[in-house]
Amino acid sequence: MCSIEQISGNIRGIKQSQRRALERTYRRRVSPHQVVSPELAKHLTSLSLELGRQIGVLLSRDGNIRNVILGDATHLELPDIGRLRGGAGRFRGLRLVHTHLRGEPLTQDDLNDLALLRLDLVAMIGTDEDGNADKIELAHIIPGVDGEPFRKVKARDIHHLQFDFEEEIRALESEFSRATGKRPEETQKERALVLILTPGNTARSETTELVRAAGVDIAEVMQFTSGRIHPRTIVGLGRLQRIALAAMRSSADAAIFDIDLKPAQARAFEDNTGLKAVDRTQLILDIFAQRAHSRDGKLQVELAQLKYSLPRLTEEDAGLSRLTGGIGGRGPGETILEIGRRRARDRIRSLEKEIERLSKQRNVRRQRRIRRGLPVLSIIGYTNAGKSTLLNALTESSIRTDNRMFATLDPTSRRLRFPREGDVIITDTVGFIQDLPPDLVNAFRATLEELADADLLLHVVDASDPNLERKLEAVHRVLADLELRSIPRLLVMNKSDQVESNVMKGLCRRYEAVSVSALRREGLDRLMQMAETVLREYPRHVQAAKS
Repeated sequence: MCSIEQISGNIRGIKQSQRRALERTYRRRVSPHQVVSPELAKHLTSLSLELGRQIGVLLSRDGNIRNVILGDATHLELPDIGRLRGGAGRFRGLRLVHTHLRGEPLTQDDLNDLALLRLDLVAMIGTDEDGNADKIELAHIIPGVDGEPFRKVKARDIHHLQFDFEEEIRALESEFSRATGKRPEETQKERALVLILTPGNTARSETTELVRAAGVDIAEVMQFTSGRIHPRTIVGLGRLQRIALAAMRSSADAAIFDIDLKPAQARAFEDNTGLKAVDRTQLILDIFAQRAHSRDGKLQVELAQLKYSLPRLTEEDAGLSRLTGGIGGRGPGETILEIGRRRARDRIRSLEKEIERLSKQRNVRRQRRIRRGLPVLSIIGYTNAGKSTLLNALTESSIRTDNRMFATLDPTSRRLRFPREGDVIITDTVGFIQDLPPDLVNAFRATLEELADADLLLHVVDASDPNLERKLEAVHRVLADLELRSIPRLLVMNKSDQVESNVMKGLCRRYEAVSVSALRREGLDRLMQMAETVLREYPRHVQAAKS
């Protein structure tokens, strides 16, 4: 006989005979073609009427009962049946059949359970005054983006229900498979929903650019800019349902947010939808991890990732951790989670020491350059503004460029000969972005500190960008955070070939900038003349070398 622990819900206040009757429910079996058998329906409704509570069962596809659930008069709370990842399967392989005492139709809670748990279907059985199974109503999810996401089927009683469960669910899964099938070249790419919670089109366009830069296939962009952020699940229950249905229809296995999430919010969202939750910082860190090639860059990215992950480390993550703690890594009495966190902290300290050592080596090289009296120009700007293209154009180099965010991560230096001033060092740097994650700024501070020794900052701006002013301000904030605003700057309006000449002239007058097209190599002579003029006014390195 089944044990009392197999009855989910609140069983306090029921008689021993009623408990045994609930336990006997597990002995029943349903044909694969039936949603529910008449015998099981009669058993549930008579017990439900006697107890004055809703009773439900979760049935597997082989017709066996997996869970028996006892609710109250109007509500049934399902037990934890485990998380289903978006890519793990089309449906859960479980269906919910439960009673309604007052003959009310399927509720919004029923439909939410259907969508969020990805159940095969959910069915309601009405109860008449004699405890017999009365009318029945079921619902299941249907493919398609527009219109009602559920199909509902009703019958006056269980005997008149025209619904072959096995055949219908097989047809449904086949239809979903056709609707969401991926092309062969897409099978290795992650597929994600992009969820925009920040008002305005700017957040939408920038987030989608970041997602593409990360090499993720965008299944759908969903904008939720009205209402406040839910403190627990980020979005409310209705939106969670929409997200779960969209993920199902588009075969998405992750949800990428345009905001940063608290660890508890990310876990709650994942538990409710089965989707992997990725926030803005995590997305940017992933891009940096893909683009870091130098030892410096790889260490700095790993440091930023560890600092981000440490407060989010769970028991499951700690058990699978590949971090090494060195000798004595496992102390007595520590849990797996404590060990994982301590290993992470040990690795953070190790990385910080190594980055500091490399920083000192760079400082020695910088001092050597200063003694030689070579002025330094650093190219800065918002990501994807054309900084690497400008460096290639000025120095006739062939540094890899790409029309995507953070194409350049590791700094690159070249020599450039000015007509009057002679040789200078010109350096390309990592692009800035709005609200750059603090852990990333701190990790890359050792690299960005080289900007402090620049004689001139060439601030490159995409003149064709409709969000030009906002991105200008974002770069200014980063420079202020790094205490670099005192260094002379020359604003370079790039991509003049994509802007009407009168508009470009107005921008240059307004911002006191020089116009160039790095791609077409236009306006470079004027840029070099203006840069030389600034260097003559602020010859820091030349003065330092003579002193």
